[in-house]
Amino acid sequence: MNDPNRPVTGYPAAGAPPPNPNGYGGAAHQQPPIGTAYPYAAPPPGSAVYYQNNPYYQPNHYDAQRNTLLRRVIGMAIACMVIAGTFVFILWLIFRPRIPEFRVDSLSVSNLNLTNSLISGKWDLRFTVRNPNKKMTLYYDDVAAAVFYDDVSLSDTTVPPFFQEKRAETARQASFATAGAYVNNRAFDQMNKERSQKGAIGFNVRIVARVRFRSGAWRARRRFIRVYCKDLSVGVGSNNSSGTLLGGARQCRVGL
Repeated sequence: MNDPNRPVTGYPAAGAPPPNPNGYGGAAHQQPPIGTAYPYAAPPPGSAVYYQNNPYYQPNHYDAQRNTLLRRVIGMAIACMVIAGTFVFILWLIFRPRIPEFRVDSLSVSNLNLTNSLISGKWDLRFTVRNPNKKMTLYYDDVAAAVFYDDVSLSDTTVPPFFQEKRAETARQASFATAGAYVNNRAFDQMNKERSQKGAIGFNVRIVARVRFRSGAWRARRRFIRVYCKDLSVGVGSNNSSGTLLGGARQCRVGL
């Protein structure tokens, strides 16, 4: 028998608010209307505003000092690079260094023999080096020279170091020799063809030198210069084993 004074369980009481469609309870769990304060604490604002308004936050002065020091170091490094570049540019405007000039005065060959893709012979080279600088002296520390046919190396040698005053010209010589050196068939046939048709063979001379530029106490860094003297025709016919340069002195191409 049901007791009228016993509370009813299992069903909502009469007059109770309808359940929340999201699965929560009644009015205590319903979402407050718009404009009503939320019962829980609001989430903290963004970090910058939070740290700025938080009386308990103490900024890290070590990080600030480190960032300031880093910016100063970078600024000083950039300033030093700009000053150094400006200084070098001013020196260049004052001295205006120019690379030396090379000229082949004579080239002779003797005891030339071409047999079965083998070559033997002796070459004597005389050349002149000119220093075009008005304010700088030149020091040639290492000078290497080689004689070629087309791009095939036939012989190489070295030239003793030397020194040049301002606007000076210096004559130098180099000797090359080879005995029974192998050359490829294309180069061998081409040399014989030139020798029989033109009575001359065109050789190339290459020179590599390490040069120091100096003006008083100021010294520039060492530079490698490359000299290329092309198509030096030496008159040596099929019946001759010796010949000299045809067409007189030849100016060479010089680059760094």
